[in-house]
Amino acid sequence: MEDRIKYEMEFVIQSSPSLLYNYLSTPSGLSEWYADNVNSRGELFTFIWEGSEEQAKLLSKKTDERVKFRWMDDVDNEESYFFELRIQVDEITKDVSLMITDFADDEDEVEEGKMLWENMVSNLKQVLGST
Repeated sequence: MEDRIKYEMEFVIQSSPSLLYNYLSTPSGLSEWYADNVNSRGELFTFIWEGSEEQAKLLSKKTDERVKFRWMDDVDNEESYFFELRIQVDEITKDVSLMITDFADDEDEVEEGKMLWENMVSNLKQVLGST
């Protein structure tokens, strides 16, 4: 299997880091914008979209800063492939950004993945009342 392509995206979000973190790290928060429904048992999160389920393991989290997941059905099952949602605050302007790191199998998937994230983050902004 070839190495996957890592890509990163940045979205400015009008929100406090702690409120944003809540939407990134809790099943109830994630089900508001990322999936139709999200359940968790400890470190195992189940994401549900229109009847299909995907499980991800919470690899790490740091309050008000970041969460990192790995899909369980990832055949490589490698720690090196993950998706991470990171909150970055500009020290001067205090602007809050959501940094997303994800992986794709090829260039086409990178574009697809970016479009998907853009849609989901626009859902998140709506939920937060941020434009």
